[in-house]
Amino acid sequence: MSTLSPAGQQLVQDLAQRHHVSPEAVTHMLIAVQNGNGSMAQFNHPEFGGSGQWMRGGMTMVSDLFNNQLKFRVDSLCSDITNALANHQTSPLFGSFQSQSQNGSNQQTQAAGGLGGSNSLFVPDPDQNWWPQDLGAPNAVGNQNNIRYAYFSNARRLAVSTNGDVWVYDTGNHQIGGFSQQQGVGGSITFSSQLGTVNLSELPVVTRNGTPVERDQQPATSPSVPERNPIPPVESHVEAPDAIPDGNSTSTATPADEHNILAMLEKLGGLHDKGYLTDEEFQAKKSDLLSRL
Repeated sequence: MSTLSPAGQQLVQDLAQRHHVSPEAVTHMLIAVQNGNGSMAQFNHPEFGGSGQWMRGGMTMVSDLFNNQLKFRVDSLCSDITNALANHQTSPLFGSFQSQSQNGSNQQTQAAGGLGGSNSLFVPDPDQNWWPQDLGAPNAVGNQNNIRYAYFSNARRLAVSTNGDVWVYDTGNHQIGGFSQQQGVGGSITFSSQLGTVNLSELPVVTRNGTPVERDQQPATSPSVPERNPIPPVESHVEAPDAIPDGNSTSTATPADEHNILAMLEKLGGLHDKGYLTDEEFQAKKSDLLSRL
């Protein structure tokens, strides 16, 4: 539910007096016109005869089809609201993504031709403006299967909100036009651009929840996968149990390595018993392994 700012509350009072309707009715219509991007409204209020529609340019429908006085009141009020919204718009309106879901339900909501932007008649809603504010106004937004998108072409950034996290990607030369989600465990997110279809995980992550993500911490999967915390590589100094030393190694085993070395000694003995190693080869490799203990 949109919350009116002091400027919005003052506008409601002024329009209520001008059009001889209650402030509640004006507030209802103001939100309806705002949701229609300032060009249309779907409303349902008893002071306007119940449900109806209005479209800028002269199309007004009310339940009482032949009540021309009511039609004129609705059209006049909505026209004044449209002008007020335009005068108080503080950032550009934005468009929507094309979106589809594969092998699953297709639950999506998209901005219809320019929903949103900042307007001083309303208190900013953090839930609707969930992306980092330093990116400005998005060119397009979308919402599908609990994942939200906001694309900023000028900044070459894509913000994705999922599981309470906000990821910001560097889109490079891509001009993003739509998204597709593959459902199921490990499902992926792909997007379409002028360069074709690309997996979201191929884009470098810039920030996560406002914290910069370094190049060596890039996650390997898209945010559709719940577990995507990057795991740094761990350097191992222990040879695999089935590896046989070449006799030239000079490394020294730590106490944690002793079990692996003993296992290799047992395997070395087995190879010698089966005739795969000569006595000289067996003694040389055994001496090398023992020198590591």
